Amino acid sequence: MRRALLAAAAALLLAPGLPGCGGGGDATPAPAAPLTLQVASPAFAGGAAIPARFACDGEDRSPPLSWSGVPAEARAVAVIVEDPDARGFIHWALFDLPGADGALPGGASPGGELPAGAREGKNDFGRAGYGGPCPPRGSTHRYLFRVLALDAPLGLAAGVRGKEVRKAAAAHAIAEGRLEGTYRRP
Repeated sequence: MRRALLAAAAALLLAPGLPGCGGGGDATPAPAAPLTLQVASPAFAGGAAIPARFACDGEDRSPPLSWSGVPAEARAVAVIVEDPDARGFIHWALFDLPGADGALPGGASPGGELPAGAREGKNDFGRAGYGGPCPPRGSTHRYLFRVLALDAPLGLAAGVRGKEVRKAAAAHAIAEGRLEGTYRRP
């Protein structure tokens, strides 16, 4: 009995420090490569709120996105959108884009027009393509739109898990850029 009480007390003391979905942990990934790319969106400024139309409460389609500063030696680009406040939950894993400065229109995913050769992995909602911000009601989460310049196309199959795309992209990244937005459900 005493052992059980001690174990329960220890668990309660340690619980506040444990990261979990929506609280505590910061899973902001370390840059895979030097942060030299510029990433922007006309839909929201860095650090600002992402409009609801790009979230689960709206159309749930990708916002417009552009990037520049891609090194000449880049052979491909990947776009990974993740929620560091939910332990790196992947909202979009787009890869094998042309290795140059580029842009995607709003609504490119899901179901929109992507550049030739581009593929989408499965997000952590379990479906291919973009899945917008959708934090628990009452909490604000951050969303990182990471653009990685790669030394080679990843050559992964469409529909591969987003975590596999993230791992492969990190191994080939020669430059990276980020745009961070926030979202709080109404």
